[in-house]
Amino acid sequence: MSSCTSLLEALRAGAHDQALSALYALDGAQASVDRARGRACHVVQSLMDAFSPTGDAALFSGPGRTEIGGNHTDHQRGRVLCGSVDMDMLACAAPNGTNIVRVQSEGYPALEIGLEDLSVREGEKNTSAALVRGVAAKVRELGYPLSGFDAYITSTVLSGSGLSSSAAYETLLGNIFNRFCCGGALDAITIAKIGQYAENAYFGKPCGLMDQMGSSVGGAVFIDFNDPANPVVEKVDYDFSQSGHALCIVDTASSHGDLTDDYAAVTREMGAVAAHFGKSVLRDVPLEDFHAAVPALRQECGDRAVLRAMHFYSDDRRAAQEAGALKQGNFEAFLNMVNASGLSSSLCLQNTWSIHDPKQQAIPLALTVGEHLLDGMGAIRVHGGGFAGTIQAWVPEEYLTVFKNGIEGLFGPGKCHVLHIRPVGGCVVAE
Repeated sequence: MSSCTSLLEALRAGAHDQALSALYALDGAQASVDRARGRACHVVQSLMDAFSPTGDAALFSGPGRTEIGGNHTDHQRGRVLCGSVDMDMLACAAPNGTNIVRVQSEGYPALEIGLEDLSVREGEKNTSAALVRGVAAKVRELGYPLSGFDAYITSTVLSGSGLSSSAAYETLLGNIFNRFCCGGALDAITIAKIGQYAENAYFGKPCGLMDQMGSSVGGAVFIDFNDPANPVVEKVDYDFSQSGHALCIVDTASSHGDLTDDYAAVTREMGAVAAHFGKSVLRDVPLEDFHAAVPALRQECGDRAVLRAMHFYSDDRRAAQEAGALKQGNFEAFLNMVNASGLSSSLCLQNTWSIHDPKQQAIPLALTVGEHLLDGMGAIRVHGGGFAGTIQAWVPEEYLTVFKNGIEGLFGPGKCHVLHIRPVGGCVVAE
């Protein structure tokens, strides 16, 4: 590692431009390299200003992730396709020789977490402090000695965008602890599991592992959650920059507030269908058994539950097919399946609007307007948990300006974000 001063000088001299380009300049533009370099310099300087570190330091990145295929399949132990994106949390961190972790996230109050007592604290639920404490606790449980550090963090991951800012934060922390306390011994999958543990046990959110895997592993990742403790993770070797399409995440400016019941109902209703067969998740129910029981299931669970189960089976299969199409370089087949997934989410899963607020239908509106703008090109679907929030579109590059202008004419300037699937997950960027 280098001192902050040496790291800053190396960054300014362009010594780390190649590493930065691999993460942030995926459009190939020099302006993107310049912005990435400026941002990295800003983070190093900010650490120096906030904490005055005297020893070595390093730059770390935890990327956001986008769900590509498998909408609401992971909680039924299904299969998903996801990918890391070029929006991330970037930190400069340095060991501080104490038993305290100090974190300054740009725009937020500083955190101080002592490493002596890492028990769960109810008052910290749903806070960043809980995630720091939870990651540290798991690292210690794995047998590694802990030591304190200072970190300054800046983020481009959009809050509430379905890009999973919490997973990015957990991945970032996992990589810092890995470098300073574990000697780099933790692999990306272990870091993802540490993040999930922190979010489940300390933050208080019973999430699956997709978000953390997408952030930590990097690139496009196909994951089979049949064994949740040991998911099968496969990197999908495809260069999205060669597809001729831009990945757009559209923020519909609709709130995720008060949607807990909507999300819970999806899991509950799929679980009710599984329970008919004496199972806890749909993955354990053979498709043929499900189809044979549909008349009885309609009476027992209701039509919506049946439709949501139908979505699970089709989107679980589609996620595997999407991964296969990408591996074969068949992007057109991939786009067709993305559109099919979007249709299934709308018609069967029914997670594009909330029955508790029928006047708010920003997602269906965005999908309809977006489909009109695409005019049979590309692909479009709800993104993430649904009911509000964002949609995802794959837009032909030559038509990107038209699409972006059209969709932002409805939802406002800056609401269409053009992202790239970055090939690298959580990492040490420079040291």
